[in-house]
Amino acid sequence: MRLRRPVRHWFLPEEPDVLGGLREQMAITVTGMTAFAAWSAGDPDEDERVRAAEHEADAAKRAVRVALREAFITPHSPEDIFILSQLLEMVLNGAKDVVREAEVMDMAPDSPMADMAERLREGTEHLSLAFTALADSGAGAQQAATAAADDATKSARRMEKVYRGAMSALLELEEETVADGARVRELMGRRELYRRLSRIGDTLADVADRVWYASVKEM
Repeated sequence: MRLRRPVRHWFLPEEPDVLGGLREQMAITVTGMTAFAAWSAGDPDEDERVRAAEHEADAAKRAVRVALREAFITPHSPEDIFILSQLLEMVLNGAKDVVREAEVMDMAPDSPMADMAERLREGTEHLSLAFTALADSGAGAQQAATAAADDATKSARRMEKVYRGAMSALLELEEETVADGARVRELMGRRELYRRLSRIGDTLADVADRVWYASVKEM
């Protein structure tokens, strides 16, 4: 009688859901940017929601980094996931900084800020779709991710168009009010807020570009 060798079972540790953590950070970012758009449109009470979302997103970012450290394998390269998470943090941090700067200068959001913030909110919604597609292994998932990333880039470009128009209008007002020191200081503060919004748009476009980079490697 031939004895059978015992069957050895090897169990790998449970893999952390790295992309799930990234989607959670993305969802918090959408919530924060939605609140930011509402604040920019004239609802001062939304400032606390922006701050709260930034703190939640910071915790989610740390969770993503812990998951990356513990993961045996990841569905996308650890570098891509790390950078996507880092760029998302910059988007929401930028929104929080605009709120804080406006409060320091005692300056309420105006119409161009509301328009730019809405384009940013729209862009984060598109990125949320891109992140969902990144986690999908089905056919066409990477194409869906890049298509959503392209939509986010278009939102950033529309925001940039609003920014250029708003900055041009400020220059004209500065020429008209050069003798009014208080008015000039207000216009300078407004310019700083516009520039901060423009930098958020640049970061949003960087996230979209990184989605493309991560997706191309999987095609």
